[in-house]
Order: sequence, then C-alpha cells, then structure tokens
Amino acid sequence: MSETPDDSTGSPATPGSYGAELLEALRPLARSGTAASTGADTGTDTGTDTTTTTLTHVRTEPARRSTPVDWPTWIDPDLRSYLENEGIQRPWSHQVATADAARAGEDVVVATGTASGKSLGYQLAVTDALIHDRAASCLYLSPTKALAQDQRSAMARLIASSPALRETMVATYDGDTPGEARRVIREDARVIISNPDMVHASILGNHQRWTRLLRTLRFLVVDECHVYRGVFGAHVSLVLRRLLRLAHRAGARPTVILASATTADPAAQAQRLTGRPTLAVTQDGSPRGERTVALWEPGFLADTVGEHGAPVRRAATTEAAAIMARTIAEGARTLTFVRSRRGAEITALACVEDLSSLGRAGDAQRIAAYRAGYTPEARRELERRLDDGDLLGMAATNALELGIDVGGLDVVVSCGFPGTVASFRQQAGRAGRRGQGCLVVMVAADNPLDTYLVHHPADLLDHPVEASVFDPTNPYVLADHVLCAAAEAPLTDDEVRAFGGDVDATAVVRQLSAQGLLRRRPRGICADVDAAAGVHARVNIRGGSGDQVMLVDMSTGVVLGTVDTARAVSEVHDGAVYVHQGESYVVDSLNLSESVAVMHPESPAWFTRAMETTEIRMGTVHRTVEIGGTESAPSGIWLADVAVEVSHQVTGYQRRTSDGEVLQTVPLDVPAQRLRTRAAAYTVDPGVLFDLGIEEPLWPGTLHAAEHAAIGMLPLLATCDRWDIGGVSTVLHGDTGFPTVFVYDGYAGGAGFAEAGVTRFAEWMRMSAEAVESCACESGCPSCVQSPKCGNGNDPLYKHGAAVLLRALAEQAGA
Repeated sequence: MSETPDDSTGSPATPGSYGAELLEALRPLARSGTAASTGADTGTDTGTDTTTTTLTHVRTEPARRSTPVDWPTWIDPDLRSYLENEGIQRPWSHQVATADAARAGEDVVVATGTASGKSLGYQLAVTDALIHDRAASCLYLSPTKALAQDQRSAMARLIASSPALRETMVATYDGDTPGEARRVIREDARVIISNPDMVHASILGNHQRWTRLLRTLRFLVVDECHVYRGVFGAHVSLVLRRLLRLAHRAGARPTVILASATTADPAAQAQRLTGRPTLAVTQDGSPRGERTVALWEPGFLADTVGEHGAPVRRAATTEAAAIMARTIAEGARTLTFVRSRRGAEITALACVEDLSSLGRAGDAQRIAAYRAGYTPEARRELERRLDDGDLLGMAATNALELGIDVGGLDVVVSCGFPGTVASFRQQAGRAGRRGQGCLVVMVAADNPLDTYLVHHPADLLDHPVEASVFDPTNPYVLADHVLCAAAEAPLTDDEVRAFGGDVDATAVVRQLSAQGLLRRRPRGICADVDAAAGVHARVNIRGGSGDQVMLVDMSTGVVLGTVDTARAVSEVHDGAVYVHQGESYVVDSLNLSESVAVMHPESPAWFTRAMETTEIRMGTVHRTVEIGGTESAPSGIWLADVAVEVSHQVTGYQRRTSDGEVLQTVPLDVPAQRLRTRAAAYTVDPGVLFDLGIEEPLWPGTLHAAEHAAIGMLPLLATCDRWDIGGVSTVLHGDTGFPTVFVYDGYAGGAGFAEAGVTRFAEWMRMSAEAVESCACESGCPSCVQSPKCGNGNDPLYKHGAAVLLRALAEQAGA
C-alpha cells in the first residue's frame, strides 16, 4: 500500500481576562452544548468528553515584563531622536546585543519571540555602517513579499530620519520590480530588499551586472531563517554560500545577521545555512501581553458518512469562519490562517455570511481574504487596511505568518495545525503585538496530527520548537549548486570543500566531471560552456525538478501558471479538476513532451483524485538497528535508514462529490515517474504479527493503516509537511523478505525528514499509536488512519491492527 508525497507553560483561563471573555462568547458554538470547564491544574485538558465537545483545552499564558537597556553610545543622534519620537524610549536587551555583535563584525542570529522587535537589532547596525562608510551596502532577504515590503517601509522611514542618509536609496528587488527600475537599483541602491530566489536567478545568474553590490556588501540580513528547511533550506544554504563566495572574490567581507523565531538550536541552524560560526542571541527582552490559547475540535456531522463509511467532521474552514464571525461581532479584530488559497477564500466568504446572519451587515463588508495570486498593489492595499483598522477580519494563507507588523489584532484563529510548532507560535504572535491581552484558537483539521495535538496539548503548547531539518550535502542539491558556482567563477578545491565537505563535494565534482559538465583548468574547476548556458534557470530552489508544465486556459489562450513536472501527472492529468485563484478548470489534455496542460473553465459538482501505484526498491543501507530484543532473543523488528528508488504510476482518477462519494473511476495511461531518495524502513517478522494477535488476512490493512498514521505524525518531529513525504507498505517486500513499511522523503536525494524519523523512532511510534488509539471512530477515519492522498483509495485499512502494531513498536523501541 502506498501514500505519495504531496508543507511556555501557562495556566487555565483566567476569569475576567480579555481572552477569556472572548472565549466565553464562543461557547454557544460548541454544538453538543457541552462547554469546557476551567481546568484546575496548569496544562490539563479542560474538555471532559472528547466525543461531545469541540473545546478540548484552554490555558492562559501570563504577561511577561520587558528588559529595557540604554541606547548604544555609537547610535546616530538623529536616528535615536526619531526612534524615541516613535515611542521607543529605550531598546530591549536583545536588540542591543544583536546590534553590538553585528557592528563588531560578528555573524549573529537573534532568535526571540514573535513581535519582539528583532528587526531593530539589524537596523541599528546597518544604518551605522551606512553613515560611516559612504560605499557600504546591505542586502536583506525575506521568504515572503509581504514581509519584504513591510521591512522596506520600516527601513526607509528610519534612514529618512537621518540627514546623513537622506540620499540613500532603499529598494525592493523581486519578481514584481519593473524592468526599467532594475538598472537603477543595481547601480544606486544601498539597501536592497530581495529574496533567495532572486539572488539565485538574477543576482548570481548575472553577477557581472552586480559588481557594485558584491564589492561593497557590508551586511547580509537573512530574516525568518527558521522557514528554510527541507530541500528548500538546502538550496538556500548553498545560494548563501555562493553569494558570500562571490562577495569575497570581489573584496567584500560581509557580516551575516539572521533573525528567527525561537528554534531548538539557532546557532547550529544559522551555521548550516551560511557555513560560518554564528553567535546566538536568545534572551528575549520584550514584553508580552496575556494570551489565552484554546484548542478546538470540530464535531462529527450527524447522518453523514465518508469514505468506507467513516464519520465526517465539520470542516475546519466552516468552524474557523464561525469563530471569526463571533469574535468580530464581539468587537475583536481577527486574523484567521488557512492552509490553502482556496481555503482562505472560502473562510472569508463564510465569515461574511455568518456576520450577515448575526445582523452585522456593516461588519461583513470589512472582511477580506489574503493570499498569493493577487497583484502586488492589491496585497499592499489589504495590508494597509488591516493595519489601520479598516478591515475587521482577514482570512489569509501563511503569507501573513511572518514578521509583518499588523497592530491591534485581538484574535488569531489557526485553521488546522500549520505544520510546525514554530509556525503555530508565529501565527499566535500576530495577536497582541501591542501588549494587549488576546485570544488564540487552533481549530483542528480532520487528520491524525491535528486530532493528536488537540488531545495532547502539551505536545503543542509545551513542546520545544523543532530544529529545522535540511541537508546542504544532499548530492542532488549540491550538484546543481556546484555547477552554478563553477559557471559563476572557477572553483578552487577549498571552495568546493566549503560547499559540502571533503567527501560529499569532491564526489559531486568527480561525478559532474565524468559527465563532461565540469573541467579542471589551471585557474580552477570550470563549467563546460554548454553546461553553463542557462544553468541557473534550470535549478528550482523551491525543491522541484526545475522543469515546469504551463497551464493554459484554452478559452482565452492565457497562461494561468505552471506546475512542477513531477506533480503534473497527479495534479493536471487529463480530466483533472484544477483550482486556480479561486476559479475551477477541467483539464482537457496534458502533454508532457510539450510541457503544457490545456484546460477550460468549468465548475463541476465533483472533484478528482488521482489513483496511483507505487513500487519501491532498496539501495544503500546507511544504518540498521534491531528494535528491542537481545542476541539470544531477537525481537524480530528491524529499523533502517536506507536509500530507495520509488516508482509512481498514475493509473487513473476518481470523480468524487464533496462528501466523499465516488461517482466514477476513469483509467489513464501515464508513464511512471521515478524518484531516488531516502526512507525510514521497518520490517516485522511474521511471527511478531501472529504474537500480537493479528491474523495473516489482516496484515495488508494493518501495515497500510500504520503507514498512514506514521506519515500523519512525522511532521511534528521533522519540520516537514505531510505532502513532503510518502509511504509504501507491503506484506512481502522483495528486498527484505518480510512485511515492511517505508516512509520516504518526496525529494530527490532526501530532505532529512526520514532520517529524523529513524533518529526519533520511539517517540514517532508512540505518538502515532496514541493518535490511532484516541480516535473515537470504529474502523478508521481521516482523523486517524485515512489519508487525503492515498493512491489506493484508503483500502484496505485495519485500524485496530495498526494501533496494536504501533504500540508494540513504540514499546520495543523504549518509548
């Protein structure tokens, strides 16, 4: 069976606190009529009956005092006056610690809480350098356009306050920058706001045009660096190393300043990104208002069944919209985070309808959605309206999760767990940024991880934030960047080692040389002329293959967008329903040889789900251990970190109604896609299954359900998304000779996710077992063992067997 890859301790709610008052207004939405009571002990679940209540846990995190310090003696008097007039009478301790380290030329990462003013730390150091070195420049990198625009505005206002900097240009350089402005920015801007994609494709890909910036680069600022994980993190790490290499060749010695949400090991994360030792500033000196956090589980819909008769929960988007409407009706400005673009639109629309039904037609007109796909002008206008209070509520994708300073928000609703504890805390930190009390509600989506978290609140609210997982030495990623670097300037052996270490990088160079892509010359290792042509455009740092399929609306001839070739066969196959910017299309034909999918506008009363078969073959076994047992009494369970080749083939698709009913199954003839990656694999001796009371006819369903549950829980340990990983289970694998379950990374060469699963196997299996055991359904549902992306249509699944097997694995592994 298979699943293919598709992203502080508190106290019970304090009566009378603002967050508690808002939460009280939400209690009528608990459709069972069973309101959660206030827990007596810190960290205890407040819901008493998980089958009849939607509010499973409430706690209030107390306010925190600030730690202000004196202004540095070196700060420009005009800048200080401006900041004091803006209300910053004294900076916080972490801001000055960051600025002092950076000004002294020491690479530094500031990892403090959301809304802690991290940006002021780098702003002080950058402006000081710009004043005292008239040639110095700064490159600021942001993962999102919204954050980049917010930081550009803040930096521009600060620089304009100093007469010494009045001629300094601060400019944004991204995909929205007009062509006529780009030359001026290259020649004159001293502070450039950009992103890693533009650095790779435009700055490094045309570095001869950027000589001025490379020669004068004094500071490289990498904001929200915790988001760079997985394959994307590996790509960004190597982009930064290439940038620093060219700056060094041009004579610059830039200092790197990184900002991050609180992470498990910010210094190590920063060093993996840049390849350079980095000082970590982690003591947060900012204040924080009291925050009430509520975990909310939608109830089951009466008289409704889904796939294979499973119960169906009320949609998280519907529940989030109702919560959003009610808090807005109570006078609280509310921001709801939704996982998808379509979900953001649906949630905003449902909120408007709910407000209208509450008799708040005026408020209903002040609700909006925010997502990628809007024009830059539309996004800036929405950000302005939200910040100045014109909008009372917004449903947004994670484009608004990072850094952007939106004041006055009282409530944040997370519609589904955002994928990592760090992201949840980022979202929660959008509320109460001015120190006021606030409410945060996480509404569980119908999947194993969300269900687990709302019933195990300590794993969400008390769990240390994850260490970002990425591997810059991934040979598939490293090869692309070694070739790009050689095309930019000849590589020395020392520079090769700086990219990926002696073993990994040298092996990659040998491989590329054997392919004729690299050639050793007296001046260094150079890219072959033909290989160097267009090499940057062929590398997609977001983790795809780099090859894109164009999506064309046949009714207008307009190119709607692109999709990665590897995903095209399952997302835009013939007959697929594809949603783009809220509009629905049906695919007429997919032509992989021409890299085009032709579609027409249509809104059928059904959606499509691809069906596919998956085969997996083992390669190099990097590590293997026996789980439990002794030499004289083997356990019969083995765990391995293994290289695998995964072969996917889409065999057809199903047309389904919104409630899960299958209307039609349509066969397709699509070539197989192959992926070489890394997997966590465990094998179980058949005798173990018999000893657990699981009879042979139930083995396929047991292994399949256990695979789904494990895939659902791995994101809590490995900073990945469910759609970043896949799985295969079989009762007799040709390479092991035993019942075997594989969970693999959905990226060539691996992204570190499966390796994290091997390292934390006991914890992983324990959490997976608890997720299955605690689900109230009888035979499996989306909250425990059913998967939204199963290539086998979630058949067969045996929930009880999976619970027994996962618990046995956890106990044998020592959990």
